[in-house]
Amino acid sequence: MGRPSAPSPDPDESDRDRWARDDVPPVDEGPGFSTGPGYSPSAGYSDSAGFGDSADYAHGEPTARQRTAGGYTATEISEEELAGLQVDASGLPLGPRRVLPLEDEPTPLVSRYLFPTERYRGEWKRHWIHLSTPLLVIIVATFVLGYLSGFLFRQEAAGMTTAAILVWVAIFGWVAWKVGDWYFDRFILTNKRVMVVSGIITRRVAMMPLLRVTDMKYEQSPLGRALNYGTFVLESAGQEQALREIKHLPNPNELYLRVVEEMYEPQAVEARLGKDADEARADDGA
Repeated sequence: MGRPSAPSPDPDESDRDRWARDDVPPVDEGPGFSTGPGYSPSAGYSDSAGFGDSADYAHGEPTARQRTAGGYTATEISEEELAGLQVDASGLPLGPRRVLPLEDEPTPLVSRYLFPTERYRGEWKRHWIHLSTPLLVIIVATFVLGYLSGFLFRQEAAGMTTAAILVWVAIFGWVAWKVGDWYFDRFILTNKRVMVVSGIITRRVAMMPLLRVTDMKYEQSPLGRALNYGTFVLESAGQEQALREIKHLPNPNELYLRVVEEMYEPQAVEARLGKDADEARADDGA
């Protein structure tokens, strides 16, 4: 007896029906993907790109710059903010001044070294730290020689006592010379150059034109920062410089601002000083 033949397939019967009838496990028709790309038409982003109108990205109060049809409106500044932008008669911001006011005229010690068309900007003596060594010497000499003189006097050594006193007088004269040299030593700034004038008997005048200054810096040690003094170093295009390093200058940040402003913004200096002169004349007229 032969094997029974399989029933002929019904042309109207689907494959799934035939698999169900023959106990064949159904197979999915596709890989499980939908007909579309699976993404929303807006690519998952909102119209505002996820940011709000305010600085903290929330839909809160409107900012100072609000959108209009033509772009942005002007920023509104409060009275408190305007107060921080106010300036005085010289054009400097109100509050702590970055630079100190200048003297109107040079001292007789300096005026002899300025030519008529040169505009005077200021002069400064070196910081008192410049006298630290002479002052320390005279203090130590006073204690040492004072004790030595008393000891020699008790020993009835009159000649040695006189010698000790003469040594102290000589040291005191040397210190007085150093103090006088410090007093006549001036750093001078004009609209054309920087100068250092020094010496009591032999006068020395060193200068450098501002146009030749290629680099300038000032250095402050920890003690200099505490006592507000520094050392200026000027670099020039020339190889030999009569003025390169100036030590122990007071208020180095102020001097730095003045020299740099004179080099790069001379018109601003003239405008500020012109306003000062106008204010002074107005006060005299009042």
